[in-house]
Amino acid sequence: MKTYYLVLIVMTVLAVIVFVALQYYNAGYGYLHTRKWGISVSNKIGWIIMEAPVFFLMWIMLMHAERSVTVTIWTITFIFEMHYFQRSFIFPLLIRGKSTMPVAIIIMGMVFNSINAYMQGGWLYHYCPPDMYSDAWLHSPKFIIGTLVFLFGFYTNLQSDYIIRHLRKDGDPSHKHYIPYGGMFKYVSSANYFGEITEWVGFALLSWSPSGLVFALWTIANLVPRSNSLYNKYNEEFGEEFSKLNRKRVIPFIY
Repeated sequence: MKTYYLVLIVMTVLAVIVFVALQYYNAGYGYLHTRKWGISVSNKIGWIIMEAPVFFLMWIMLMHAERSVTVTIWTITFIFEMHYFQRSFIFPLLIRGKSTMPVAIIIMGMVFNSINAYMQGGWLYHYCPPDMYSDAWLHSPKFIIGTLVFLFGFYTNLQSDYIIRHLRKDGDPSHKHYIPYGGMFKYVSSANYFGEITEWVGFALLSWSPSGLVFALWTIANLVPRSNSLYNKYNEEFGEEFSKLNRKRVIPFIY
Protein backbone atom coordinates (compact mmCIF):
# COMPACT_ATOMS: atom_id res chain seq x y z
CA MET A 1 0.00 0.00 0.00
CA LYS A 2 2.94 2.34 0.67
CA THR A 3 4.01 1.97 -2.96
CA TYR A 4 0.49 2.79 -4.12
CA TYR A 5 0.28 6.02 -2.13
CA LEU A 6 3.81 6.94 -3.20
CA VAL A 7 2.65 6.66 -6.82
CA LEU A 8 -0.28 8.98 -6.07
CA ILE A 9 2.06 11.55 -4.49
CA VAL A 10 4.55 11.37 -7.37
CA MET A 11 1.77 11.70 -9.94
CA THR A 12 0.40 14.74 -8.12
CA VAL A 13 3.81 16.41 -8.19
CA LEU A 14 4.22 15.52 -11.86
CA ALA A 15 0.82 17.04 -12.63
CA VAL A 16 2.06 20.36 -11.25
CA ILE A 17 5.26 20.08 -13.31
CA VAL A 18 3.29 19.25 -16.47
CA PHE A 19 0.96 22.19 -15.86
CA VAL A 20 3.92 24.58 -15.65
CA ALA A 21 5.74 23.01 -18.62
CA LEU A 22 2.71 23.26 -20.88
CA GLN A 23 2.67 27.01 -20.36
CA TYR A 24 5.78 27.04 -22.58
CA TYR A 25 5.51 23.93 -24.76
CA ASN A 26 2.59 22.74 -26.86
CA ALA A 27 1.74 19.05 -27.17
CA GLY A 28 1.97 18.67 -30.94
CA TYR A 29 -1.19 16.86 -31.93
CA GLY A 30 -4.52 17.90 -33.42
CA TYR A 31 -4.82 21.59 -34.29
CA LEU A 32 -1.38 22.20 -32.72
CA HIS A 33 0.42 19.44 -34.63
CA THR A 34 3.96 20.26 -35.74
CA ARG A 35 6.83 18.25 -37.21
CA LYS A 36 9.01 19.13 -34.22
CA TRP A 37 7.62 16.11 -32.39
CA GLY A 38 9.17 13.68 -34.87
CA ILE A 39 7.69 10.60 -36.53
CA SER A 40 3.90 10.50 -36.73
CA VAL A 41 1.34 7.81 -37.51
CA SER A 42 -2.34 7.83 -38.37
CA ASN A 43 -4.51 9.54 -35.76
CA LYS A 44 -6.86 6.55 -35.77
CA ILE A 45 -4.10 4.09 -34.94
CA GLY A 46 -2.55 6.52 -32.46
CA TRP A 47 -5.71 6.97 -30.41
CA ILE A 48 -6.37 3.22 -30.20
CA ILE A 49 -2.81 2.40 -29.12
CA MET A 50 -2.76 5.28 -26.63
CA GLU A 51 -6.15 4.76 -24.96
CA ALA A 52 -6.77 1.00 -25.11
CA PRO A 53 -4.26 -0.03 -22.40
CA VAL A 54 -6.26 1.53 -19.58
CA PHE A 55 -9.46 -0.16 -20.80
CA PHE A 56 -7.91 -3.64 -20.76
CA LEU A 57 -5.78 -3.16 -17.64
CA MET A 58 -8.81 -2.14 -15.57
CA TRP A 59 -10.57 -5.40 -16.47
CA ILE A 60 -7.44 -7.43 -15.71
CA MET A 61 -7.14 -5.76 -12.30
CA LEU A 62 -10.84 -6.35 -11.65
CA MET A 63 -10.39 -10.06 -12.34
CA HIS A 64 -7.63 -10.15 -9.68
CA ALA A 65 -9.41 -7.98 -7.11
CA GLU A 66 -8.57 -8.46 -3.44
CA ARG A 67 -11.63 -6.52 -2.30
CA SER A 68 -15.14 -7.92 -2.57
CA VAL A 69 -16.44 -6.62 -5.91
CA THR A 70 -19.73 -5.09 -4.89
CA VAL A 71 -22.47 -3.79 -7.17
CA THR A 72 -21.15 -0.30 -6.44
CA ILE A 73 -17.62 -1.19 -7.54
CA TRP A 74 -19.03 -2.76 -10.72
CA THR A 75 -21.03 0.42 -11.35
CA ILE A 76 -18.05 2.72 -10.85
CA THR A 77 -15.97 0.47 -13.10
CA PHE A 78 -18.65 0.58 -15.80
CA ILE A 79 -18.78 4.38 -15.66
CA PHE A 80 -15.00 4.60 -16.02
CA GLU A 81 -14.82 2.00 -18.79
CA MET A 82 -17.72 3.57 -20.69
CA HIS A 83 -15.50 6.58 -21.39
CA TYR A 84 -12.50 4.50 -22.40
CA PHE A 85 -14.45 2.12 -24.62
CA GLN A 86 -15.74 5.13 -26.54
CA ARG A 87 -12.33 6.82 -26.61
CA SER A 88 -10.41 3.66 -27.56
CA PHE A 89 -12.67 1.94 -30.07
CA ILE A 90 -15.38 4.31 -31.29
CA PHE A 91 -13.85 7.79 -31.37
CA PRO A 92 -10.81 6.75 -33.48
CA LEU A 93 -12.99 5.09 -36.13
CA LEU A 94 -15.05 8.26 -36.49
CA ILE A 95 -12.04 10.48 -37.18
CA ARG A 96 -12.26 12.02 -40.64
CA GLY A 97 -9.38 12.95 -42.89
CA LYS A 98 -5.76 11.81 -42.75
CA SER A 99 -4.48 13.65 -39.68
CA THR A 100 -1.53 12.19 -37.80
CA MET A 101 -0.21 11.96 -34.24
CA PRO A 102 3.43 11.93 -33.13
CA VAL A 103 4.71 8.59 -31.85
CA ALA A 104 6.20 10.43 -28.85
CA ILE A 105 2.73 11.62 -27.82
CA ILE A 106 1.34 8.10 -28.20
CA ILE A 107 4.05 6.60 -26.00
CA MET A 108 3.55 9.23 -23.29
CA GLY A 109 -0.19 8.65 -23.43
CA MET A 110 0.25 4.88 -23.10
CA VAL A 111 2.50 5.29 -20.08
CA PHE A 112 0.13 7.69 -18.34
CA ASN A 113 -2.94 5.57 -19.09
CA SER A 114 -1.23 2.45 -17.75
CA ILE A 115 -0.30 4.25 -14.53
CA ASN A 116 -3.83 5.62 -14.31
CA ALA A 117 -5.24 2.10 -14.54
CA TYR A 118 -3.01 1.16 -11.62
CA MET A 119 -4.24 4.20 -9.65
CA GLN A 120 -7.96 3.70 -10.29
CA GLY A 121 -7.94 -0.11 -10.24
CA GLY A 122 -5.62 -0.20 -7.26
CA TRP A 123 -8.04 1.86 -5.21
CA LEU A 124 -11.24 0.12 -6.28
CA TYR A 125 -10.03 -3.47 -6.18
CA HIS A 126 -7.27 -3.49 -3.56
CA TYR A 127 -6.83 -0.48 -1.28
CA CYS A 128 -10.19 1.19 -0.63
CA PRO A 129 -11.71 0.59 2.83
CA PRO A 130 -13.41 -2.84 2.68
CA ASP A 131 -16.84 -1.47 3.60
CA MET A 132 -16.65 1.80 1.65
CA TYR A 133 -18.53 0.82 -1.50
CA SER A 134 -21.59 -0.89 -0.09
CA ASP A 135 -24.93 -0.73 -1.88
CA ALA A 136 -25.76 2.37 0.18
CA TRP A 137 -23.03 4.28 -1.70
CA LEU A 138 -25.23 4.28 -4.82
CA HIS A 139 -27.79 6.38 -2.93
CA SER A 140 -25.31 8.85 -1.46
CA PRO A 141 -25.25 12.52 -2.58
CA LYS A 142 -21.58 12.12 -3.60
CA PHE A 143 -22.37 9.32 -6.02
CA ILE A 144 -25.57 10.81 -7.43
CA ILE A 145 -24.18 14.32 -7.96
CA GLY A 146 -20.85 13.00 -9.22
CA THR A 147 -22.55 10.70 -11.72
CA LEU A 148 -24.72 13.52 -13.04
CA VAL A 149 -21.63 15.73 -13.43
CA PHE A 150 -19.78 12.89 -15.18
CA LEU A 151 -22.65 12.21 -17.58
CA PHE A 152 -22.96 15.91 -18.43
CA GLY A 153 -19.24 16.00 -19.21
CA PHE A 154 -19.47 12.78 -21.22
CA TYR A 155 -22.33 14.17 -23.31
CA THR A 156 -20.51 17.48 -23.79
CA ASN A 157 -17.42 15.60 -24.92
CA LEU A 158 -19.35 13.54 -27.47
CA GLN A 159 -21.26 16.56 -28.76
CA SER A 160 -18.11 18.66 -29.09
CA ASP A 161 -16.24 15.89 -30.90
CA TYR A 162 -19.16 15.59 -33.33
CA ILE A 163 -19.10 19.33 -34.03
CA ILE A 164 -15.34 19.35 -34.59
CA ARG A 165 -15.52 16.24 -36.77
CA HIS A 166 -18.03 17.87 -39.11
CA LEU A 167 -16.33 21.26 -39.50
CA ARG A 168 -14.43 20.31 -42.65
CA LYS A 169 -16.55 19.55 -45.68
CA ASP A 170 -15.71 16.87 -48.23
CA GLY A 171 -13.15 18.17 -50.65
CA ASP A 172 -11.74 20.83 -48.32
CA PRO A 173 -7.94 20.94 -48.13
CA SER A 174 -6.55 19.16 -45.05
CA HIS A 175 -4.87 22.32 -43.77
CA LYS A 176 -8.06 24.39 -43.72
CA HIS A 177 -9.46 25.19 -40.28
CA TYR A 178 -12.80 26.46 -39.03
CA ILE A 179 -14.19 28.00 -35.87
CA PRO A 180 -16.55 25.53 -34.16
CA TYR A 181 -20.05 26.67 -33.21
CA GLY A 182 -22.85 25.10 -31.20
CA GLY A 183 -23.10 23.26 -27.90
CA MET A 184 -20.68 24.47 -25.26
CA PHE A 185 -18.63 26.14 -27.98
CA LYS A 186 -21.01 29.01 -27.41
CA TYR A 187 -19.14 29.68 -24.17
CA VAL A 188 -15.62 28.28 -24.59
CA SER A 189 -13.21 27.65 -27.44
CA SER A 190 -12.28 24.18 -26.11
CA ALA A 191 -15.68 22.67 -25.33
CA ASN A 192 -14.35 19.13 -25.73
CA TYR A 193 -11.74 19.79 -23.04
CA PHE A 194 -14.39 21.33 -20.79
CA GLY A 195 -16.35 18.10 -21.20
CA GLU A 196 -13.33 15.96 -20.37
CA ILE A 197 -12.48 17.98 -17.27
CA THR A 198 -16.10 17.84 -16.13
CA GLU A 199 -16.17 14.07 -16.58
CA TRP A 200 -13.21 13.39 -14.33
CA VAL A 201 -14.18 15.93 -11.70
CA GLY A 202 -17.49 14.08 -11.59
CA PHE A 203 -15.69 10.75 -11.35
CA ALA A 204 -13.53 12.01 -8.48
CA LEU A 205 -16.74 13.02 -6.69
CA LEU A 206 -18.74 9.83 -7.35
CA SER A 207 -15.85 7.60 -6.30
CA TRP A 208 -14.64 9.97 -3.54
CA SER A 209 -11.19 8.50 -4.01
CA PRO A 210 -7.64 9.90 -3.87
CA SER A 211 -6.97 8.23 -7.23
CA GLY A 212 -9.96 9.98 -8.80
CA LEU A 213 -8.75 13.31 -7.42
CA VAL A 214 -5.24 12.80 -8.83
CA PHE A 215 -6.71 11.93 -12.23
CA ALA A 216 -8.90 15.04 -12.19
CA LEU A 217 -5.83 17.15 -11.33
CA TRP A 218 -3.90 15.57 -14.21
CA THR A 219 -6.75 16.27 -16.61
CA ILE A 220 -6.81 19.92 -15.54
CA ALA A 221 -3.00 20.18 -15.67
CA ASN A 222 -2.95 18.81 -19.21
CA LEU A 223 -5.99 20.41 -20.79
CA VAL A 224 -6.18 23.90 -19.26
CA PRO A 225 -2.79 24.98 -20.70
CA ARG A 226 -3.65 23.31 -24.01
CA SER A 227 -6.93 25.21 -24.15
CA ASN A 228 -4.96 28.43 -23.76
CA SER A 229 -2.66 27.44 -26.64
CA LEU A 230 -5.67 26.66 -28.82
CA TYR A 231 -7.31 29.94 -27.85
CA ASN A 232 -4.20 31.84 -28.94
CA LYS A 233 -4.06 29.79 -32.16
CA TYR A 234 -7.66 30.70 -32.99
CA ASN A 235 -6.90 34.37 -32.32
CA GLU A 236 -3.83 34.22 -34.52
CA GLU A 237 -5.57 32.49 -37.41
CA PHE A 238 -9.02 34.09 -37.35
CA GLY A 239 -8.42 37.45 -35.65
CA GLU A 240 -11.54 39.53 -35.03
CA GLU A 241 -13.82 36.84 -36.43
CA PHE A 242 -12.90 34.79 -33.37
CA SER A 243 -12.22 37.46 -30.75
CA LYS A 244 -15.64 39.09 -31.22
CA LEU A 245 -17.27 35.85 -30.01
CA ASN A 246 -16.03 36.68 -26.49
CA ARG A 247 -15.55 33.05 -25.58
CA LYS A 248 -13.56 31.85 -22.61
CA ARG A 249 -10.88 29.21 -23.06
CA VAL A 250 -12.23 26.17 -21.23
CA ILE A 251 -14.28 27.12 -18.14
CA PRO A 252 -17.49 29.01 -19.05
CA PHE A 253 -17.60 32.60 -17.74
CA ILE A 254 -14.35 32.10 -15.82
CA TYR A 255 -11.34 31.15 -17.95
